[in-house]
Amino acid sequence: MKKAVFFLFTICTFSIFAQDEVAIKSQVAHAITELREFIAIPNDALNADDIDDNVLWLKRKFSERGFNTAVLETENMPLFFAALPVEDDKPTMLIYMHFDGQSVDPSKWDQPNPYQVVLKAPEGDGFKTVSFDELDDDINYDWRLFGRSTSDDKSPIVMLLNTIDLLKKEGAEIPFNVKVILDGEEEKSSQPLPKAVKQYRELLEADFLVIADGPVHPSGDPTVVFGCRGITTLTLTTYGPVKPQHSGHYGNYAPNPGFQLAQLLASMKDADGKVTISGYYDGISIDEPTMAILKSVPDSDAEISDKLQFKSAEQVGGFYQEALQYPSLNIRGMGSGWIGEKARTIVPESATAELDLRLVVETDGNRLKKLVKDHITQQGYQVYDHVPTKAERLAHEKVVTMTEESVTDAFRTDLNNPYGQFLVKTLKDTFGKDVIQIRTTGGTVPIAPFINELKIPAFIVPMVNPDNNQHSPNENLKIGQLAYGIKTFYGMLTSKLN
Repeated sequence: MKKAVFFLFTICTFSIFAQDEVAIKSQVAHAITELREFIAIPNDALNADDIDDNVLWLKRKFSERGFNTAVLETENMPLFFAALPVEDDKPTMLIYMHFDGQSVDPSKWDQPNPYQVVLKAPEGDGFKTVSFDELDDDINYDWRLFGRSTSDDKSPIVMLLNTIDLLKKEGAEIPFNVKVILDGEEEKSSQPLPKAVKQYRELLEADFLVIADGPVHPSGDPTVVFGCRGITTLTLTTYGPVKPQHSGHYGNYAPNPGFQLAQLLASMKDADGKVTISGYYDGISIDEPTMAILKSVPDSDAEISDKLQFKSAEQVGGFYQEALQYPSLNIRGMGSGWIGEKARTIVPESATAELDLRLVVETDGNRLKKLVKDHITQQGYQVYDHVPTKAERLAHEKVVTMTEESVTDAFRTDLNNPYGQFLVKTLKDTFGKDVIQIRTTGGTVPIAPFINELKIPAFIVPMVNPDNNQHSPNENLKIGQLAYGIKTFYGMLTSKLN
């Protein structure tokens, strides 16, 4: 394996793209069939049987392509590993994807079964269902496949498999050792991953890591991402009377936990959306070359606000990409008492807020959680990690329960890293367009364990459409993205490093 950190590279692409699109569309047709088969296997990250069923499918499909495969046991769900036969004189590309998905509420979907792919064509501002019988040799790349994990993240796996098919048909040489690691619980934070990477370190050894996950830039142009934010979460609960009380009898008298929680949360941010907790943004600075890269991303703040229907953005950073360079503090859900038709005239017994803290490389998640806890204490609260007892409630004017989850670290590779620039040039040569380089994306992929343990640079090469509804009802994949992903993998796996 080549271990040089700096090198000159040339792109020597065995290009199928100079030929007609018939070969690509034929492979896309096969990929659609294979993706429908894959999606039909439920993949709820909370269900071990689902994950086992998916592993069996993966083992069969990768083995058919000549990969050696292994199921890597962890403290919880297994990882799936596959590798083409290794040659010592080739550099090694490690590809990370995941095959699990978030749980499904079928009642929220515009189709009977989210695990049965539905084909739809654009119609007005929406889509109409189309029979798969209408797919012919001239596949319409604007049509879409709707189903859980069509975009996040089963389709990139199918794109890779079909790229391997294409490479074999063309007799193309792959100038890399190719290793693939597929995560079975990415959607629930991949908690076993750090220990697993350490345990299987020799098996996973590589020169660089490519993460095939997430959407391309909204422009649709080829994209390479050099980092992503991490995440950790907190749950805060405030307390009023031990049981809900009639608001006529006890309004103005029994403390209202909803107001307490609202005041506590409001104390954490100012009117511009900036976190007011002391030290929250410490350690972050952006130099001029980095700022130039951030500004080169073709975002439109006006288009974002129009699409999301708000007048003014929060003022953490001067524009969208700059905002992503700072840690966030987000209320992801909150509740107290009853609402809507079930609303009752009561003083609630408690109020709860779920928070997520998105992290950047400069910020440690455990430190930020401590800053939040210290801030709450400064607001006059006694903080517990459990539901307070009667004695604890009576001993303090204001009490709050704060519970926390584990930390998934952020990662960021230098924008000038030679492997990153290899990927940028490969995509530019493949598609004939300038490549959008994103320093940090807002979402989280649990990649830090690979970087920390294997000491390799990592890059996200997203392949799906930006309006894919990932994590939401009516998740979908634009069929043209299958062609995009196959071309992307083809370019990466036929371009030589020298």
